[in-house]
Amino acid sequence: MKEFNVAVVGATGAVGRMMLQVLEERNFPVKNLRLFASERSRGLKIPFKGEEIEVEVLGEQKSFSGIDIALFSAGASRSLEYAPKFAADGAVVVDNSSAWRMDPQVPLVVPEVNPHAVADYKNKGIIANPNCSTIQMVVALKPLYDFSRIKRVVVSTYQAVSGAGQKAINELMDQTKAWCKGETLPEPQVFPHQIAFNCLPHIDVFLDNGYTKEEMKMVNETKKIMEDEKIGVTATTVRVPVFYGHAEAVNIETEKKISAEKARELLSNFPGIVVIDEPGEKKYPLQIEIAGRDEVFVGRIREDESIENGLNLWVVADNLRKGAATNAVQIAELLAEKYL
Repeated sequence: MKEFNVAVVGATGAVGRMMLQVLEERNFPVKNLRLFASERSRGLKIPFKGEEIEVEVLGEQKSFSGIDIALFSAGASRSLEYAPKFAADGAVVVDNSSAWRMDPQVPLVVPEVNPHAVADYKNKGIIANPNCSTIQMVVALKPLYDFSRIKRVVVSTYQAVSGAGQKAINELMDQTKAWCKGETLPEPQVFPHQIAFNCLPHIDVFLDNGYTKEEMKMVNETKKIMEDEKIGVTATTVRVPVFYGHAEAVNIETEKKISAEKARELLSNFPGIVVIDEPGEKKYPLQIEIAGRDEVFVGRIREDESIENGLNLWVVADNLRKGAATNAVQIAELLAEKYL
């Protein structure tokens, strides 16, 4: 089997570390591995397949030649600066930030949905990994869309704090511990309000149209990935006091009727989806139970009785895995199998 020189940029962050874990779990054919992070991580060593790999400080290199695939999770600003440099030196960059997602020359890929788009990496040498909330939703939409075109999507999300990074995880933990001890809760630093025992209808910054940037990411990315600019998409994204796993209530309107029974069949037979839908037995996807899994879980499948051709779905996935690291590694696998 051909092996590849791989880099992980942002290797010490939550997603970067998960990328390394997924690369190892899926036995990706890594020949040599290089890890990059900021000055704060200088000298840090991270284990990978029985070795200790020392982290390099990004920006101290004159060249990135010799790297075949670079997995980026270092934020949009660093991606805008460094992804073109890696690409210019011959790497294919798979970027997890928002920097390149809506660039018309950069493919936005979810392997179960639009694997053919990977071929367009040749435009700039960059492939964009979608927003975590978008990824799990479009996986659930795809088998239904292929049966009957989807006209409209209304989605409300319930997103874990891990989507905002390790500091957000710590903030929820610290506030929860203080509450349990009867102490005054520490002031929020990551979120605009207390996140423990609370729900915040506010992810990312507010835009002029009243939506948040996170909500508009879901709107625009869905259209691009599904390759259908006519899909109507509206979103409300909410941060909830859960550590890992995003959940979404998704309402869709299709051109022709899809019964709940048919929807279960289509979803059950689609790669990467697990259907848990036995409400009589109180069985449906739960964030606490899907953490650590790579699949997208769907339940509460029922017809929307307020319109002629409507469905309601409850969609749950691990935001650090399928919503970020696993999707990126799956893209790398497509590159390795078909293009490099």
